[in-house]
Amino acid sequence: MIEAENLGKSYGDFTAVKDVTFSVRPGEIVGLLGPNGAGKTSIMKILTGYHFPSRGRAVVGGYDVEKDPVRVKAAVGYLPESSPVYGEFSVEEYLGFVAAARGIAPDSRDRALAAAIRECGLEKMRRRTISKLSKGYRQRTGLAQAIIHNPAILILDEPTAGLDPNQIAEVRRLIRKMGNEKTVILSTHILQEVEALCDRILILNEGLIAAGGTRDEIAAQIKGGQQYELVIKSEKFLSREDLAGIPGLTGVGDFQPLPGEGEPSGGGGFKLYEARVSLEAGAEGGDVLFDWALAKGYRLRALTKQRYSLEALFARFTEAGGAS
Repeated sequence: MIEAENLGKSYGDFTAVKDVTFSVRPGEIVGLLGPNGAGKTSIMKILTGYHFPSRGRAVVGGYDVEKDPVRVKAAVGYLPESSPVYGEFSVEEYLGFVAAARGIAPDSRDRALAAAIRECGLEKMRRRTISKLSKGYRQRTGLAQAIIHNPAILILDEPTAGLDPNQIAEVRRLIRKMGNEKTVILSTHILQEVEALCDRILILNEGLIAAGGTRDEIAAQIKGGQQYELVIKSEKFLSREDLAGIPGLTGVGDFQPLPGEGEPSGGGGFKLYEARVSLEAGAEGGDVLFDWALAKGYRLRALTKQRYSLEALFARFTEAGGAS
């Protein structure tokens, strides 16, 4: 549905997008996540045909953005960061204007307008002047103009920027609903937005894709990307040296005794010990650790895979030097 290959975009001496390659499958919701200035908006402007790339190639809905920009614009619904609404119009006047500009046939405009108003929950606001709407309803109106021609692809730039929590929840619900039928790319620097909406994430930093995939796939790109918590029952005191020999081990914390299990002693007393270990990506970490404990004769009481938070992943891939 969307293919970007070695995209670059420069504005004079400043390079906003350096060398970006990715694809979006039909029916996916993909989030472009990154700090301000990472290149998110420039990529979206290329994909919508508003800017041509300085380098590389983008194909959207089967059309090349440089060779067929008009067809690209027809295939895409676009919500820029600043919602493109005219405050002096009523909601239905504005959407009627957009429908005409989109080339929707006169005998189909009323149906298209009614469908967009219904989809975006604007029935009670249809005759209200846009300048008198709350910001949440103005954003809904912006979404309505993006879908009025029933595009297969939606490109949404910071769709909840500046909204209050209730308005954010409303707009996210609309986007999730639209994502059931359409391919969606949205940009954000709000981590919760990605968690709430996206099937897949592209983390951008300084004009490059630093990482891409689901949260777990991105975590696997970090050296030592698998983290596990072990609880072992043992007669003797355990230390990190006792973990030597685990295949693929990249990091280990000190064992900490857990209270309430009695003191280990030569007479056979047992105690629980807890430690966190990191393993190389790609290995079947649970099997590796179970087999290791069995071979050592340790009683494995608990084995839990830990998940990186999205905040931790974002920090790892956008800090200087990226993840290793």
